[in-house]
Amino acid sequence: MSAFTALAMADFRERVRRPAYLVMLISAVCLGWLAVPPASTRWVVLDAGGARGLYTSGYVGLVTALTSALWLTLVGFYLVRDAVARDVRTGVGQLLAAGPLRTPVYLAGKFVSNLLVLGSMAGTMAVTALVLQLLRGESRAVDPLALLTPFVFLAVPMLAVTAAAALLFETTPVLRSGFGNVLWLFVWMAGAIGGQSASAPLGGIGVGQLAGTMPATADTFGLGLMYVDRPLRTFEWPGLPLDAGFVAERAAVTLIAVAVALLPALWFHRFDTAAATAAGIASTAGSAAARAAARSLPEPYTVYKGLPRTAAVAGPATGRLLAAEVRILLRGAPWWWWAGAALLGLAGLAAPPGPALALGWIWPVLLWSRLGTGRDAAAILAAYPAPRRRLLAEWAAGVLLAAATGALPAVRMLATGDGPGLAAWAAGALFVPALALALGTLTGAQRTFQAVYPALWYLVINDVAALDYMGALRSAGHPAGPPAPLVAAVALALFAVAFGVVRLRHARR
Repeated sequence: MSAFTALAMADFRERVRRPAYLVMLISAVCLGWLAVPPASTRWVVLDAGGARGLYTSGYVGLVTALTSALWLTLVGFYLVRDAVARDVRTGVGQLLAAGPLRTPVYLAGKFVSNLLVLGSMAGTMAVTALVLQLLRGESRAVDPLALLTPFVFLAVPMLAVTAAAALLFETTPVLRSGFGNVLWLFVWMAGAIGGQSASAPLGGIGVGQLAGTMPATADTFGLGLMYVDRPLRTFEWPGLPLDAGFVAERAAVTLIAVAVALLPALWFHRFDTAAATAAGIASTAGSAAARAAARSLPEPYTVYKGLPRTAAVAGPATGRLLAAEVRILLRGAPWWWWAGAALLGLAGLAAPPGPALALGWIWPVLLWSRLGTGRDAAAILAAYPAPRRRLLAEWAAGVLLAAATGALPAVRMLATGDGPGLAAWAAGALFVPALALALGTLTGAQRTFQAVYPALWYLVINDVAALDYMGALRSAGHPAGPPAPLVAAVALALFAVAFGVVRLRHARR
């Protein structure tokens, strides 16, 4: 077995042994169900002028492959964007650097491993589609070739692009940070929208090729999670036309993805001595930062030698505790972040309060993602005698950040007497940091919230009123979103989850 194959398969096998991989497969089953919903449903992912194909093997393969190309390129990026960082954490990278393995081979192995993980999710969706075809009962004639062809030509090229982009972001200094996680959402949005155009480079995601296979009356073509006014009428879909030009375009997309995956070999030198030295310097700097943070903590955090572990300095702890959590949350925010927040606030003056609030509450995503993930201060904070009070202070710091970045819309709603709008604002201000705190506490990783929250925000601004946690769609004539008390109750439930996890960890110490 070659070094390339051994690296790719070992990395893939290591990933599939994790409990998180099972969660990934379950999510793929859910995506498959969304792609092939019951005939009476009004939620669809493919709308050809008010029509859909009968649930034959070819059509269920088409809609699940397009769902893979659309949604796995978003969530899949965050799922596989940890291959190189994991080698750094475990020390495997340094062992590989000591051997004869060349950088292009290392990158190729990681790319193939990423693609295998994403491909296994797409394969799970294909199996789910076949099962749903039989359950829906519109056609029980199984054609494996017709089912899998859309996956080969529509899903695989886009998953290859995602696998390569995840590797590129991991190996590029600016993009490997939380900024890269947020940037990918906007890259994906541009690709998902522009890729559906018939004039998209190399056919985009392949939707343009489908125009000739749809009914002549289909004057519009929609791809994405959509709610329709009435169940779609049906037609017999003839299958995916595989002319030479289309096949060549899909092959070109895949080859470009391979080139993108190997491109970092120009600047990424794996884990050589210089990189290890830089990592050591960074680690030292991080430890110094942690010590500085410990010195800046107020007295309730300070544990004195000789006192019991649960002892702390007496005093008005609540205010100091909250102030400390605010400083920790905002620590290191660069000047451009504050300038961007101010500009978004001013830009929101020209929009209704709801859309203005949506603008204000996407900007702090990198700061909110810190909630619940502090590892450097964990040993210090563990000595604090009341985990509940400490966690409440951390949540309150996130709520204050939400209040600050959403202050102008709130003031405008207060000036116009918009009580329901203010209630939705308050519930959203509780919900967002509670979501960040729960995800951070459960996973210990900032990128979980950085992946989940932008996707939720994107669905809201794309008119999914059922998820409108902040009332952003109220002024646009949309159906009413969830009531503010329900959003607040969900926020409390998320906080309870975070508190339960922290309490359990505290009891084990």
